[in-house]
Amino acid sequence: MPVPGRFLRTAAVLLPAGAAAAHIGPAATWLPGPRPLLFPGFAGTGGRRHIALTFDDGPDPVSTPDFLDALDELGARATFFVVGERAVRHPAVVRETVRRGHELGVHGWRHDRPWRPAFARDAEEVARTVRAVHDLTGHRPRWYRPPYGILTTSRWRAARRAGLRTVLWSAWGRDWTADATPESVRARVAADLRGGGTVLLHDSDRYSAPGCWHAALGALPAIVRDCREAGLSVGPLSEHAPAPTPARGLAPGGALAE
Repeated sequence: MPVPGRFLRTAAVLLPAGAAAAHIGPAATWLPGPRPLLFPGFAGTGGRRHIALTFDDGPDPVSTPDFLDALDELGARATFFVVGERAVRHPAVVRETVRRGHELGVHGWRHDRPWRPAFARDAEEVARTVRAVHDLTGHRPRWYRPPYGILTTSRWRAARRAGLRTVLWSAWGRDWTADATPESVRARVAADLRGGGTVLLHDSDRYSAPGCWHAALGALPAIVRDCREAGLSVGPLSEHAPAPTPARGLAPGGALAE
């Protein structure tokens, strides 16, 4: 559930201006309008006849199994971005997600906001989550999405060091809010959905309004149906975009390169 405005204001207060700019500058990729045009890789732009379906904030032993069942009924597969500390608490859910044909991405060890630069900590926590996923499933994750979608320089470098490709999204359901409904989630996704896009939903309410996952679950069949009726296939990121390679680094002037 991204909240960049509050994050940017708080970081600017806590850090000197220069340090704040260097730390939070890459978070501009959060902006949904310019991102697909300026940062198509971060927006998850892939094959134009395919939609990548992704879920954040799990695993959750209460809600995630319902999403797995729904996806089975739809004959669809997805990418689940897991929180490391939750994954080690609920290993059975993690293994079941992979057993059913879905892939896992890294959503950080904790679901926190990066108020201050912490290069060593971010590198260790991303690597720790990669190890946890590999140990639990035998598969090494390929993708990274920072909590709240806040991509700082520190976390981008941590993902790059771990060999992960950072992917945000191009359409979301705003399904983390207390007033979300299946109808509102479907409409919000449809407003920004284009061929080659990446959809963000949540399979847990652990970090959002209690019970809001029911809205995403209720909207899921209609979202998949809408895509297929438009001639778009639905699947995980591995079927959507090239295999991840470490980013090239900072472009001249300090701009973030994909």
